[in-house]
Amino acid sequence: MLLVLRVSSAPMKTVSFLSLRNLLVLSLLCGLRLPAQQQTPVRNVVLVMTDGMRWQEIFRGADETLLTPENYYNKRDVAPLKQQFLAATAEERRRKLMPFFWEHFGSTGFIFGDQDAGSTASVTNGKNFSYPGYSETLTGHPDPRIDSNDDKPNPNLTVLAWLNHTPKFKGSVAAFGAWHTIANAVNAEKCGCVDNAAYDPLVISPMPPALAVLNAVKRDSPREWDDETFDAPTFYTAAEYVKAKKPHVLYISLGETDEWAHAGNYGEYLLSANRADQYLKQLWDLLQSMPEYRDSTALIFTTDHGRGTVGKAWQTHGEKTPESKDIFIAVSAPGMNGNGVQKNVALVTQSQVAATLARFLGEDWKTAEPAAGAPLPLK
Repeated sequence: MLLVLRVSSAPMKTVSFLSLRNLLVLSLLCGLRLPAQQQTPVRNVVLVMTDGMRWQEIFRGADETLLTPENYYNKRDVAPLKQQFLAATAEERRRKLMPFFWEHFGSTGFIFGDQDAGSTASVTNGKNFSYPGYSETLTGHPDPRIDSNDDKPNPNLTVLAWLNHTPKFKGSVAAFGAWHTIANAVNAEKCGCVDNAAYDPLVISPMPPALAVLNAVKRDSPREWDDETFDAPTFYTAAEYVKAKKPHVLYISLGETDEWAHAGNYGEYLLSANRADQYLKQLWDLLQSMPEYRDSTALIFTTDHGRGTVGKAWQTHGEKTPESKDIFIAVSAPGMNGNGVQKNVALVTQSQVAATLARFLGEDWKTAEPAAGAPLPLK
């Protein structure tokens, strides 16, 4: 601590010892308060995405007009879901659907994409579907070469790969995805990081018993989708890896919200969104229980694309559904004071997530990748 005293323009001999002592004590006391006022530096960043989650449910909660027996398996009774998710106001409904989200991001975080509040967040790739959205999120820019969901390696360097190639974060970056294409969106060969997706087993040393069980569950469970697991095995695999290896940068991609929406199953779409919120809470509680992460971790939660709004368009997305370009982005970090939902602000884009992630760690992705969007305006 540098202490500077300017007591008087008079000669030093005219200043009493008592005055100097009082000034010194006062200055020291002020100095002792400084650490409590300083922000804890961010040492870790966690990015979580849930595929195809609409901004409408994030900010308005469950849509009663869609919560019908026709939109829930084979006309199953929706009364329990109505009790669980419906309420008189949008604020009540959204808190019922995503309680941790609103508790965690809603007071001090930054939440973009509430169009009812004058905030829009959008993709820039023009495709409005998954692989282009994941690539844009992880690289900070669209790529016209990524024009399908084909399970092919991403030709671009992602911010995850770039960080993993730095001395500071080498070997401390990990990615997990329910959809197998996530592994290629990250591109393990370029990244050199842990990159586990879908039904692939994860083997590390030493091998936690719980991780061996999760590998068996992925191997032996019936498969609803050939290239995608349910979210639970993906999430718990990532959690076990965090416990064992404590990465500085963690990426988790969940997929059920998109799958159930495509199936026209609004009831299960809501339940999957609610489970994603529970996973966020479990993950956050785990991180806060570990000294390596406690009060030094930034959290980003977003999606790869939105969905339609009119009629059955909520089930789909893509270039023919222009409103599916609209998404949400939520960010929190130690010492942040964003006051939750951003109101009447300029457009933000998916292309800004990568630079934001890097900036939390003191790194400049925009300079390394000039095509990337600038960090989000978190002020």
